[in-house]
Amino acid sequence: MGENIPLVNGVFELVDDGGPFVGLIFAAGVLMWTIIAERYWFFLRVLPRQAEELQKAWDARDEHTSWCARQIRQAMISRLNRGMSAGFPVMQVLVPMSPLLGLIGTVTGMLEVFDSMALRGNADARSMASGVSQAMICTMTGLAVSITGLYPVHYFRARTLRETELLADRFEL
Repeated sequence: MGENIPLVNGVFELVDDGGPFVGLIFAAGVLMWTIIAERYWFFLRVLPRQAEELQKAWDARDEHTSWCARQIRQAMISRLNRGMSAGFPVMQVLVPMSPLLGLIGTVTGMLEVFDSMALRGNADARSMASGVSQAMICTMTGLAVSITGLYPVHYFRARTLRETELLADRFEL
């Protein structure tokens, strides 16, 4: 399938060497970065159009100061905020979940080492190497996925707060 593509080969080698948890961590990373790309697209293309449409609907209203108008304004802002916040819960779970999956893989690899030592009755470095390698690959992969997701989660959370405040200012009472 990906014989001549170095990146694909590297991923398959990591999954082979690191065990099944590396595959799960990789899947979590792909899902996380898919959501990040979608959120970027939303803020770049979709949000400005939706905000403009709601701004036109607000400006078309004759009356802006009554209790009913304030409720409509709040509902408009809330609808945009909900759109901006979509995907956050999943991203906020995937970031800390990745190192935890790495930790499970680490424990599994170390258990392999201990089983190897128990079966052989000695601490042969060659027999321990594969288990330690699996453990370290899982740890590294989980941390790498988590670290790459930290900034986007923070960025989109801060941007949502900022955009919500800006929208509230645009919808004058």
